[in-house]
Amino acid sequence: MQTRFNFVIVAAAVGLLALLSSHSAVAAAKVESKPRTNPDLRSGAFYIFDESDSTVLAARNEGVAAPIASITKLMTALVVLEAGQPLDAKIAMTRDDVKATAGSASRLAPGAKLSRGDLLHLALMSSENRAANALCRTYPGGTAACVKAMNRKAKALGMKTARFVEPTGLSSANVSSPADLAKLVRAAAANPTIREYSTDAEHTVYVKGRPLEYGSTNSLVKKADWQVTVQKTGYIADAGRCLVMEAVIDGRDVVIVLLNSWGKLTRIGDANRVRAWLASNATASTG
Repeated sequence: MQTRFNFVIVAAAVGLLALLSSHSAVAAAKVESKPRTNPDLRSGAFYIFDESDSTVLAARNEGVAAPIASITKLMTALVVLEAGQPLDAKIAMTRDDVKATAGSASRLAPGAKLSRGDLLHLALMSSENRAANALCRTYPGGTAACVKAMNRKAKALGMKTARFVEPTGLSSANVSSPADLAKLVRAAAANPTIREYSTDAEHTVYVKGRPLEYGSTNSLVKKADWQVTVQKTGYIADAGRCLVMEAVIDGRDVVIVLLNSWGKLTRIGDANRVRAWLASNATASTG
C-alpha cells in the first residue's frame, strides 16, 4: 500500500514538473518572439505598439508629456466629426482664422469658402492651420466649446497626460505623452473619414472657381511599400518634428509615435528604421 502511495506521489510530481516546464517554454518563446532591445532612433521620445496582441514593442520617454504640434489636429478632427455637422456645409475663412494662426503660412484668404469636408481634408493631409481653426470656430458653441470637447474626448480615451488649449497645434501648451498619443491614433484609425483624408497623397479644392492643389506632409503615404492606415505630422520649434501613424507591417497593425525629431527628415527616417527593426527581429525569432 505504501509503495503504491509513493508511486502516485512521484507520478504527480513528475506531471507537475512537466507542466511547469511546458509553461516556462511557452513563456520563453513569447519573450523570444518580441524584440529585446529598442531600435536606434533619432527621435527624443517614441512609442511602438503592436495592436495584434496589445504589446509595447519599444518605448523611450513614453510617459512624459511634451508639445505635440499639429498632431493636435487628429483630436480636432475627431470631435468635429463626432458633432455630426454636415460635411458639405460651406464655411468662409475670416480674419479671426488669420489672427489665430499668425506666423503660419496659408493660401486660404479671408472670404474663401470651402466645405467642412474640404477643411477637414486639408487639416489632416496638409496640416492647414486656418482650416483647423475654422473647423473649431464653427463647432457648436464655438472655439471654446470645441476645445472643451477635445479635452473631454482625451479624458474619455484615457489620455491622462493630454491637454489642449487650441485646435491647430501652434501652441506649445498642447501636450501629451507618446503612450497617450497611441490611444488617440487608435481612436482616429477607427474613423473612416480620418483614415481616408489623412492618408491621401494630394487633394484639390476650388476657391472662387480656381483650383488650389495640396499635397500630404507625410511622404510615406506615397510609398508603394508602406501601408499607412492613418497618420499625422507636426512641427513647431518647441515640439521638434513629430509623426504619429498606424501602419500594417508584416500583417500586423502597428502604432508608431515619434516626437521631438530635430532633423527635417529624421521622423521619416525613424519610421523606416522602425519597420526595418521589426523585420530584423521577426527574422531572428524565426531563424
